[in-house]
Amino acid sequence: MHCPSCGSPDLARLVSRTELGYRRFRCRSCHRTFNERTGSPFNFLEYPTDLVFLVVFWRLRFALSLREVVEMCLLRGVTLTHETVRDWEQRFASYLAASLKKRRRGRCGTRWHVDETYIKVKGRWTYYYRAIDREGNLVDTMLSETRDKPAAIRFLRQAIETTGGKPTCVTTDKLPSYRKAVRRTCGRKVQYRTNQYLNNRLEQDHRGVKRRYGPMLGFKSFASAATFCRAFDETRQHFRTRETRKETISLPQQRRHFQQAVSDLQLIFLSCPVAVDRSPAALSA
Repeated sequence: MHCPSCGSPDLARLVSRTELGYRRFRCRSCHRTFNERTGSPFNFLEYPTDLVFLVVFWRLRFALSLREVVEMCLLRGVTLTHETVRDWEQRFASYLAASLKKRRRGRCGTRWHVDETYIKVKGRWTYYYRAIDREGNLVDTMLSETRDKPAAIRFLRQAIETTGGKPTCVTTDKLPSYRKAVRRTCGRKVQYRTNQYLNNRLEQDHRGVKRRYGPMLGFKSFASAATFCRAFDETRQHFRTRETRKETISLPQQRRHFQQAVSDLQLIFLSCPVAVDRSPAALSA
């Protein structure tokens, strides 16, 4: 650990702790006092970091409304408001998505299925671009206000940057904008297919975000929709137990995988080093 003010590693641990039980330190170089959460986005929160993680995890993993999460916290003796839950989701869900996305780099196949689905934002339909590989693993996602060639090009370039390589085969529906976008971003040597039945696996995979966002009755802003949809899909991929579509996994193995995935996700969340950029440009990038 280093001092968040001067960066010096010469620290003295104090006997007293904060009201939430976090350790306190004094820097021998600049003589400033700080605690374990100083310099992180959790510094000024009046609740433990573990509780914040649990609330964000419940929102991303289970079909719970803001007020249902508040009621679940009440059963554990914690009083929150639904606006607090909303604020925590906006502040930390994008960080989880970025961290999980970074860990997936280079782990998907080279045969992609690309399609878009509809997401209602403030009463208007937007377009949620998604791509998976041949085995059903997530490639990338992007929420867009338009459904045209520039949006398809942006999404494919983002997917190539995320995976670290270009695909060898791309399957889409018969939307004309995809053909030119694929040729411009992936080159002319890539195999391009437009048979609608070959893309059924992605059409079925849209059910995940559809089932989760349906009970929310839509989103009130484009930024919140982009944050939630991206974080939901990244979390859903993180908890995916199968590496291939026909892999058989027993129920005890699935439970052990879930417990390990939760532990890994919590470590990622607790290691949040800097404040999260919540600007619309960063969310739609």
